[in-house]
Amino acid sequence: MNGSPSRLTADQSALPPDSQQPYLRIQGINIFVRDQDQSLRFYLDQLGFNLVGDVRFGSGQRWVAVAPPDGSAVLSLIAPKPDSKDCALIGRATQVVFVTEDVLATFREWSKRGVRFQYVPRLKRIKYERPGATDHSVPPGEQAPLWGGVFTHFKDPDGNSFALVSLDEESRAVETQRRVLAAKLESERRAAQELEIAKQVQTRLFPQSLPSCMTLDYSGMCVQARQVGGDYYDFLDLGQERLGLVVGDISGKGIAAALLMANLQANLRSQCAIALDQPQRFLQLVNRSFYENSTDSAYATLFFAEYDSRARRLCYVNCGHLSALVLRDDGTLERLCSTCTVLGLFKDWDCSTAECSLSCGDIFALYTDGITESFNLAGDEFGEPRLIDSLRRYREQSSLVVVASILDDVKKFSPREQSDDMTLIVAKCR
Repeated sequence: MNGSPSRLTADQSALPPDSQQPYLRIQGINIFVRDQDQSLRFYLDQLGFNLVGDVRFGSGQRWVAVAPPDGSAVLSLIAPKPDSKDCALIGRATQVVFVTEDVLATFREWSKRGVRFQYVPRLKRIKYERPGATDHSVPPGEQAPLWGGVFTHFKDPDGNSFALVSLDEESRAVETQRRVLAAKLESERRAAQELEIAKQVQTRLFPQSLPSCMTLDYSGMCVQARQVGGDYYDFLDLGQERLGLVVGDISGKGIAAALLMANLQANLRSQCAIALDQPQRFLQLVNRSFYENSTDSAYATLFFAEYDSRARRLCYVNCGHLSALVLRDDGTLERLCSTCTVLGLFKDWDCSTAECSLSCGDIFALYTDGITESFNLAGDEFGEPRLIDSLRRYREQSSLVVVASILDDVKKFSPREQSDDMTLIVAKCR
């Protein structure tokens, strides 16, 4: 039964977070036994203890330790050499006291398993004084408070005796702790349920259908790092054979970012009616609303593009977002860089637009930094060059396949837990 100790290190849960004092605790209590294997079976099978460690050192000496299911106390089961003085310590009253909330229940259970008790558990009550109290602390005619509990003693196979007690205060404390734990678990359950509802609601904020566009094959996807996130993409039907393509990245993560994402989405969709004729005015209104409904430090990067299906032309505004990538049919690459600053930081904000003509066979990608800033186990970024390589590799496929394939490339490159939302839109001019 050789192995490595599993609990030799400090119990981190017992460390006060602000403690500057050297760590100190009891490592173990020595119990002297004749046969370590026999004793080990007693503690594990009959008392239901846990194995802490079973190690044989180079000297041939064996270290065996067990612990009760609750608490950090450790019993070291030591088999002394036959001719040593420690043999006299086998079969003694150990002065070790185990506490349980229900002595009678433990007594019945352990008795069924063959544990030898010295007597049936009985009630004891002892007078005690409060710490620092004097004889004048108890008014005349009143008794001192009683400390109550139920006691019994049992022996291990070697005759070592232990006390098993149930203390009034301890039982109340355990019950209080159980109630606190139950309340915490219920709170966590409700929080998880609410997060799941929030995830479902946010999923519905992403495009549920694709507006028709005769000359553009397009698709998008968002893979969130948490149940909810701050990445946003959208496809807006602007009328007159024009399509709005949007990718945004909200500062921060989690619930706060998700709420801002929903706010930005609502602003964009409510104001998009004027996007066709006044794109700058459209984004100014979006910025003003986002600014007024968010904290001072909140902002969003955004890439908004209006695609004219008849003219095969992109009119775009890049608000501090990553450059969009345009891969021409002849293999050349263009970047649609930033045209203005981010949304939401400034009340008075303006932007400039830029244009990009597309030809049949051209493909372009809008994305968030969760893709390019995904790291592999060696600490390398996926980066823009790998994204471009993937775009070249899959460009002959449909936009839906290109999106799925690139995201699959990122996940294979970065198998560790995802740290940021990943959003990608790919569109092919046809």
